[in-house]
Amino acid sequence: MAIGLIIRSGILVGAIYYSKTLGVWSDSDKTQQLYNDIKDELRPHARQVQSYLPFEIPSLPTTGEVRYLAKHYYNEGVKSTVNFVGMIPTYGSQLTKKAKDTFNDFKKSPPTE
Repeated sequence: MAIGLIIRSGILVGAIYYSKTLGVWSDSDKTQQLYNDIKDELRPHARQVQSYLPFEIPSLPTTGEVRYLAKHYYNEGVKSTVNFVGMIPTYGSQLTKKAKDTFNDFKKSPPTE
């Protein structure tokens, strides 16, 4: 199990490092240029694949849509994190009560021979 965690951690660190070298985490102009470059690179491949498919592939979102979605999901992540941190005392008290009840039940159970 520890090996799986190490592998997943390595993949995550590699993905973050690679995205940083591409400029995803730089200023917005560089990120927008990277997005446009990726879109230009994928356009011919999408047309080729589209000729084989019986349905139409929707176009890639515009930069404004991507920016809106990124802000929206970032804000949702922040709200969820703050909500979780606010609930930590509740979770802790529930865990403590459950542990106390379990130990009390353990004390009441007859000894096995």
